[in-house]
Amino acid sequence: MSEYYPFPELIDKSLIERARKLGSAELADGMKGLGIPCDGCLDAEILPIDLDSRICGTAATVETSGGDNFPIHVAVYQGGEGYILVIDGKNDRSRAYLGDLIGGAAKAVGYEGIVIDGLVRDRKGFSEMGFPVFSRGFQQRGPLKIGPGKINTAIECAGVSVNPGDLVVGDADGVTIVPRDRIEEVLQKAEEKEEYEKKRRITIAEYSKCKAEGRPLPELAPKWVLDMLAKAEG
Repeated sequence: MSEYYPFPELIDKSLIERARKLGSAELADGMKGLGIPCDGCLDAEILPIDLDSRICGTAATVETSGGDNFPIHVAVYQGGEGYILVIDGKNDRSRAYLGDLIGGAAKAVGYEGIVIDGLVRDRKGFSEMGFPVFSRGFQQRGPLKIGPGKINTAIECAGVSVNPGDLVVGDADGVTIVPRDRIEEVLQKAEEKEEYEKKRRITIAEYSKCKAEGRPLPELAPKWVLDMLAKAEG
């Protein structure tokens, strides 16, 4: 199928590999204080069909409404390796936008996954094929085929602005969108947070071990908590 709608350039592989080592929560933490609305977090209702699902890739976008999945079909058949299809379905609850047939086609052409502000169906089929889909839930009523919609334009998906080419990361906690022009700085901050969390886990494990062995307990509260308490008391 010829490409009617140009797809964005894929994010550099080295950045994708760094992002794969982080979760949606770490990346959201990496956007704190950067002025990015909602820290890039899609509505909490957007969750994976399979809690073990993870996605990390470059956003390709679709805007549609009213249960119309024609533009989703068009985008799917033009996709390829490295892309995640992010669909603004306007939180329509009347119909499922897609099922496991579209999911199977998306997987076949190489999509990394689908994120949709709307409902899907064929839950069991999706689980069996192992293709990551994040949605607001399920509805057995089938989709319509109406019009072209919009493909690879700026969209608003589940409360977050998404542009073609943005970084998309999803897991059991939800989906985080990182603007393409902020990826490097967000990754750096997220990696710093991950390092902090590793140290905290070591501290917590040591505390638990000392408690179990009846040894003196180390300080469990992190320094920032102690500093805030001291400031409040002062």
